[in-house]
Amino acid sequence: MIVSMNIIDVRGLSRTYKKFTAVDSINFSVAPGECYGLLGTNGAGKTSTLEVLEGLAAPSAGTVEVLGGDPRRDRVTLRPRMGIMLQRGGLPSGLTVRETMKLWAGTCSNPQPADAVLDQVDLLHKADTKVGALSGGEQRRLDLACALLGGSELIFLDEPTTGLDPESRRNVWRLLRELKESGVTMVLTTHYLEEAEYLCDRLCILHRGRIELEGTLAELVETRASEIVLEPALVPETHASQAIYEGDRVIVHTNNLVTDTHGILAWAQDNGVTYTHFAARPATLEDVFLSIAEGVK
Repeated sequence: MIVSMNIIDVRGLSRTYKKFTAVDSINFSVAPGECYGLLGTNGAGKTSTLEVLEGLAAPSAGTVEVLGGDPRRDRVTLRPRMGIMLQRGGLPSGLTVRETMKLWAGTCSNPQPADAVLDQVDLLHKADTKVGALSGGEQRRLDLACALLGGSELIFLDEPTTGLDPESRRNVWRLLRELKESGVTMVLTTHYLEEAEYLCDRLCILHRGRIELEGTLAELVETRASEIVLEPALVPETHASQAIYEGDRVIVHTNNLVTDTHGILAWAQDNGVTYTHFAARPATLEDVFLSIAEGVK
């Protein structure tokens, strides 16, 4: 195996369950200090990919290198260097929060002070509360605390803010961004596109087990056209091929929003056209995501 400078290298990874292919020959890499996002609808292959990276499952085909080793074969040496936040933590309900942290610390080679980590995730005031008595959001924050306890250089986050209220979610985002800025590498799956926009340096969008798009947020958004919405439905002939008419309004699709906006407004002024509605909207990550999920090319 050739050791690369990347924290993670995935080449031709596939994972099959009998006749079903959950992950279909995907390739990607994650650089040191990067937050890499795996996006996709349910069943796209995100969690199946994470399980291989974490050493919890073997690939059906392909090679995976994490922290310079094989995550399954070298699990004993690699696991203490990773923090893992599963989609469902399943921590013992009969233990208190502090007892849970103490138990989890036994799996870490260099555990951080438990109370300090609990304070980071706003759970210190619940230290003596049994896990079973925590709310769903509090249990999710405890899952995150366990992932952070080892002071790991690489953290896997599978839907980290599911079940959190908006304020708690934002607090977790700030904490994760601080960790990234300190040099921690993260791999994130999420259904919250705003979360991906806030945290991720690069993203890939999985669909039916394959990577449909990969790149920075700006690179992904550039793959979809922006929109100019006009009422009444009048546009210059130069833009007619880009226009979709919907009753009294027209939508102009453009890959050059600023230039086309200025051009249409100049044409309208020269031709005495007054728009009762004019809206220019750049493409968003949601547009990109939905176009893939819905099979729009």
